[in-house]
Amino acid sequence: MATIWVTGAHGFIGRHLAKSLAADGVSVCGIGHGHWPKSEAQQWGIHTWVNGSVEAANLSLLSASSSVPDTVFHLAGGSSVGAASTNPSEDFRRTVVSTSELLEWLRLNARQARIVAVSSAAVYGANYENPITETAETAPCSVYGSHKLMMEDLCRYYSSHYGLHVVLPRLFSVYGCGLKKQLLWDLCEKLASGESVELSGSGDELRDWIEVRDVVRGLQRVVSIASDEAPCVNLATGQGTSVREVSLMVSKFWSARNEAPAVSFSRRIRPGDPFSLVADVHRLQQLQLKLEITPSEGIEAYIKWYQNLATS
Repeated sequence: MATIWVTGAHGFIGRHLAKSLAADGVSVCGIGHGHWPKSEAQQWGIHTWVNGSVEAANLSLLSASSSVPDTVFHLAGGSSVGAASTNPSEDFRRTVVSTSELLEWLRLNARQARIVAVSSAAVYGANYENPITETAETAPCSVYGSHKLMMEDLCRYYSSHYGLHVVLPRLFSVYGCGLKKQLLWDLCEKLASGESVELSGSGDELRDWIEVRDVVRGLQRVVSIASDEAPCVNLATGQGTSVREVSLMVSKFWSARNEAPAVSFSRRIRPGDPFSLVADVHRLQQLQLKLEITPSEGIEAYIKWYQNLATS
């Protein structure tokens, strides 16, 4: 039976990924921050869980409790632009230092393992109007994006110098049931309060929204192109949906149960906030990955999940 490690398995994407991998009949082991009772971890497909930082001692502990991995999905790291700006040192440790520790441990102990090191569209920066290809210039405009790019550079170095097989999927705007932060969560929280809702920006900002179940399918698919060239691949839909369109969908599905207040926009632009962040997905399409969930379907599911959560 194959052994797969998921760093950051306790997080939003990590949980969904672990559950999907376990359903395929592999042994899934996780490491990251958070107390996770064994019975609860097993519900998410985790066979072995180590609560702690991604560092040599904990990686050796995980190996002793299971075995060396055949594949590693590296999701540990910062997950919020705002949190990274507030505490850049902590974000650096979680994103860059953890990657350095993981790569060095794998170099010494499991050089054959395939590594899916999850990055972000934040590495591209804010100066794009058209869909962004993987070969576009990287010019991050946030400390969060800068740390993700440092993580990528470490992976490229270990691939080219030590022969580790790596792939670098760059995630765009991930959402889905269970995510308790970012735009959809904030909108639902404001709608639930019954007060008027004002969002920053103009509402015309474009994002490439991809539902977490499609992300999981994509992460499992890109393993096949891990190599000592550490290729990058955009993990997204290739379709831009404006923040205004998203807010209208949220209001529509919210109103199916409760009256939704109107959503307005302040037109205040946060420094460094990209107007358009939409992927060119030709490279992903070459892997014949079929994305299954439209923004409308995903947002409707999210609203139902939130409203059920609020009444449970």
